[in-house]
Amino acid sequence: MTSKWQWWLNQIVRRIWFRATLFSVGGVVTALLAVAFSSYIPAELPAKIGADAVDKILGIIASSMLTVTTFSLSTMVAAYSAATNNVTPRATKLVMEDSTTQNVLATFVGSFLFSLVGIIALATGAYGDQGRVILFVVTMGVIILIIVTLLRWIDHLSRLGRVTETTERVEKATIEALRSWIESPCLGGKELEDNDPRLSAPNTPVHQPEVGYVQHVDGGALGQISEELDVEIAVVAIAGKLVAPNIPLAWIIGDVDEEGQKRIASAFTIGDVRSFDQDPRFGAAVLAEIASRSLSQAINDSGTAIDLISRYIRVLTVWDEHADEIDVQYPRLHVAPIRLEDVFDDLFIPLARDGAAILEVGIRLQKAFITLSGFRHPEFKRIAVQHSRSAIKRAEATSMIEEDLDKLRRIAGLLGPA
Repeated sequence: MTSKWQWWLNQIVRRIWFRATLFSVGGVVTALLAVAFSSYIPAELPAKIGADAVDKILGIIASSMLTVTTFSLSTMVAAYSAATNNVTPRATKLVMEDSTTQNVLATFVGSFLFSLVGIIALATGAYGDQGRVILFVVTMGVIILIIVTLLRWIDHLSRLGRVTETTERVEKATIEALRSWIESPCLGGKELEDNDPRLSAPNTPVHQPEVGYVQHVDGGALGQISEELDVEIAVVAIAGKLVAPNIPLAWIIGDVDEEGQKRIASAFTIGDVRSFDQDPRFGAAVLAEIASRSLSQAINDSGTAIDLISRYIRVLTVWDEHADEIDVQYPRLHVAPIRLEDVFDDLFIPLARDGAAILEVGIRLQKAFITLSGFRHPEFKRIAVQHSRSAIKRAEATSMIEEDLDKLRRIAGLLGPA
């Protein structure tokens, strides 16, 4: 469970400009270090290693890195467009956060600035003969770094923006968010029931002035505030919920002043779009969106839909790994839960609806429900049977022939009663 500031830092680190800035600063500093350490180089060494050729090498790096960076940026933009058109616009954010792509662009930009600063310093005579030796050695290291980066970039370009690669990123983001929630359910607090009496007067609702989605809730901060103010806090707006000025984020059980309410409201981060980090249901919805798009008439790719079903199972496997005994870290904090049946609905309803008339999709769905019904968590059996029956009803409402329907019914019959 991350604090609000840790979450903000993670968001900044994932931005493409962050690594590019770090590498750029590193390139400039590296080019200038030769000036500082030039006095430690013996006077006769430059002639022996041919350090006078460094200016030509730097010129080649400067011109080539500018070209390669421009080409890489255009390739990256094309990959974002492909992910938007072939997968879903919601997955583009994950493609943009790809660490390999960011490292490649940062390396190219940093190398360009390193060579540019080196050329300028050489033209002013700042290095001297001894400084040229250090610059020459560092330049050789930069060339090796560029070669390794180019080889990695060539390999990575074959997968960047592809349906399978992007879908895998969404799956991993969903699994990470779900595992984080399972390991610390309800943000370390107690589970809040739907009709809990705390969610009404005379208790105090906490509001905020924005309209948007909750992207992050700092459960640790809320737990600490509840102890300091000697109150109970009931969180109703977990990550993924759409809020507005008239919708409460939480309810306070106890006396608290306006400053205390502001502290509680500051633990919630509101944004224009949903975030994958603390919202596993958003990841599940994006996976379902990819599956539905693959079954559209424009794409008609049932193979991708079938692949998504196996990913659904891997995502739900995480839920089955949770501990039976839940350790409550903040007894004064009550948080609305994420329910297993809601995750099932997010994943399977769109696919069962859009693939109802496709036999191979229906068969794979029923086999998935059989697999899920055997999971350790007691709720899996009941929910899997419900979704299996609903999928059969949807198939029966289509123009699927009776022989195919019988196949689906026979497979669904292996589930048994709920």
